[in-house]
Amino acid sequence: MGSGEIGLPTLQWMIESAKIHLVGVVTQPDKPVGRSQILTAPAPKRLAESIGVPVLQPIRVRRPEALNQIAELRPDLIVVTAYGQILPRPLLEMPVVACLNLHASLLPRHRGAAPIQSSILSADAASGITVMYVAEGLDSGDILLQKSVPSRHRETGGSLHDRLAKLAPEAIESALEMLIRGEAPRIPQEENRATYAGKLDRDSGLVHWTESCWQIDRLVRAMNPWPGAYTSVSLPNEPLRRLKLHRVLPMHRRTGSPGQVLGSTKRGLIVGTGTGSVLLLEVQLEGKRRMSAGEFVRGFPLAAGTRLGVTA
Repeated sequence: MGSGEIGLPTLQWMIESAKIHLVGVVTQPDKPVGRSQILTAPAPKRLAESIGVPVLQPIRVRRPEALNQIAELRPDLIVVTAYGQILPRPLLEMPVVACLNLHASLLPRHRGAAPIQSSILSADAASGITVMYVAEGLDSGDILLQKSVPSRHRETGGSLHDRLAKLAPEAIESALEMLIRGEAPRIPQEENRATYAGKLDRDSGLVHWTESCWQIDRLVRAMNPWPGAYTSVSLPNEPLRRLKLHRVLPMHRRTGSPGQVLGSTKRGLIVGTGTGSVLLLEVQLEGKRRMSAGEFVRGFPLAAGTRLGVTA
């Protein structure tokens, strides 16, 4: 059961593994995508259909008709990764062996919809995949095992997503072997250590310039590639426009008023923050293509003293 691309390596492993007989894939309904709103199938559906595996796409998985369809597959094991719906108790009790979830954090840290971005925002030294028994609470089930990876310098949401996606098949394979041997533990989560990672939306990447240069740098990297960090800029004779920040560097020794353009270098544009400043390296003006900050300034000159975005 899954809808995002993070589950594709796990699904591919299940297709190829001699230990698994894949009886079905449950994913979200097709959705309109892009400016043209083209009806597009979720990535797991496309992969499953390419090899002839049955696909179910219930609008609400808790509805009786959806539960009956899944029950007809007679699953021994259900593996969930980034499915996108709360699973009801009848579904959790359906498989003979277990209903397992692959969560992209080291639980109980970063429960919720955006654990990858939250790990970067929190400057965690490590991240990983948790295999847990699905419970009715939000990512609160007992832990079977965890696989961790150290955080990398200049890690982005996209790079960590890809690394954890590749780690997930190793995690589920180890979990399966433990289940087969009858040695799979159930380790309760420490509730007092739980943190939560709320669902992202288009405005989650708004830059508040009063924050430190380090926190703004983490925001830009965490929100890359989606939803993207952004500020606003007022150009001569134009309304306020959104400016997406693709890459920045913190400059803790250069200080200035938060949100104020302090100057430029060959590499980009320097903007003041609550502590230090940031060097804008790659930006994208609303309605324009992605470009280096130097190229942007040549086309849209911003004088020193210009203020970006909100400062509160």
